[in-house]
Amino acid sequence: MGVGLVDLAGDEATHIASTTLSPPSKLALADRLGKIFDDLDALMAEWMPDAVAIEQPFAGKNIRSALAVGQAQAVAMVVAARRGLPVSTYSPSQVKQAVTDHGGSSKEQVREMVQIVLQMEEPPESSDAADALAVALCHVNASRADLLILMD
Repeated sequence: MGVGLVDLAGDEATHIASTTLSPPSKLALADRLGKIFDDLDALMAEWMPDAVAIEQPFAGKNIRSALAVGQAQAVAMVVAARRGLPVSTYSPSQVKQAVTDHGGSSKEQVREMVQIVLQMEEPPESSDAADALAVALCHVNASRADLLILMD
């Protein structure tokens, strides 16, 4: 599971932190989800975000993989809810569109654009971390649009 945090100051989004949570695969599913919960809760306590954005699961052909992703996303929602944080969800194509201007972009294109947009010296540590930062950027863009609509 990728985790990314950006800060919005004026019109500029800045990379604050990103990481990948990967509990040992030898653990039972419940223990892996518990580890993700503990790690996310600790990160939220450290970073104190204002909101949480999550990419909606993509089922594709591997239903088992999609189920595992959905379970991890549910854990993230529970952590956010326990901290009183609003949660927004975005489809994979919305995220890609927000970052690359093309809903069918590859993971590598997303990773490169995240690095450029956030002016990072090095690319994110993994494609999962890059995806998490892309979701954060998508949320920033969606939040700006909501503000513009509310101003009318």
